[in-house]
Amino acid sequence: MKVAIYGQAFQEEDKRCVEELLEELEKLDAQIFVEENFNSLISGITSNHIKGTFNQSKGLDSTFDMFVSFGGDGTMLRAVTYIKDYGIPIVGVNTGRLGFLSTFKKENVRKLVTEFVAGHYTIEERTLVEVDLNSDVDAFNGLNFALNEVTVSRKDTTSMITVETYLNDEYLTSYWSDGLIVSTPTGSTGYSLSCGGPVIAPSAKSLVLTPIAPHNLNARPLVISDDTEIRLKVSGREKTHLVSLDSRIADIPNGKEIRVKKSDVTIKMIEYTSESFLKTLRNKLLWGEDKRN
Repeated sequence: MKVAIYGQAFQEEDKRCVEELLEELEKLDAQIFVEENFNSLISGITSNHIKGTFNQSKGLDSTFDMFVSFGGDGTMLRAVTYIKDYGIPIVGVNTGRLGFLSTFKKENVRKLVTEFVAGHYTIEERTLVEVDLNSDVDAFNGLNFALNEVTVSRKDTTSMITVETYLNDEYLTSYWSDGLIVSTPTGSTGYSLSCGGPVIAPSAKSLVLTPIAPHNLNARPLVISDDTEIRLKVSGREKTHLVSLDSRIADIPNGKEIRVKKSDVTIKMIEYTSESFLKTLRNKLLWGEDKRN
């Protein structure tokens, strides 16, 4: 068994759960590789089974059986940029807060290994969206994809921007707003949800257009087929606006055409039988809870 481990931060109270994961992997004589910066953070934790380190450019390949992310949803989104198109199944141990993506409780981290070995899981293919800025400038260093959403938004101003929007070359509308979110089903429980977008099952073949604080008040979130190509063009009082792919942001000149479409690559997420998407919805959104008393 070959396992990659990643994290962006490390708190002393999380030390025990990292140790427990390593102990379970050692029982299987697993080969363990740790992201080089995270390896520095956990330098006080030792294991004879740590075979090496990796970063975004080297150390990973398609032979890995599992990629484990320690942190919250933001860490999971960053972890996707390491996996790229290697097809490594990923699971998140939640040491953060809400955790729609990073759902495995750190107190149960041993089960992450034992249930995987026992086959108590399924692999879910999650859609990515990618951006083409039609430019010689590589604004995202070759990582032009997102798991949650692509967002265009205003920059350095309190004034609205206008987002001219086309679907498969047919004009849809111009959103007068603070921005526009193009969300995947995975991202429907993220930024899009906080802006009034719908919750969508991860397996749905859809994308969602969610305007951010639209001035044209009849503008509502729109669910579209995920084979739709979206073209956006932004205008406003400033010379530039922001384009973000999950947590990665670039400053883009107004008027430049932005093309958004479903990527040919998918991300494989490990969904344990004990940690289903519906269970996560109930727990995180308190569905079914009566708080009146």
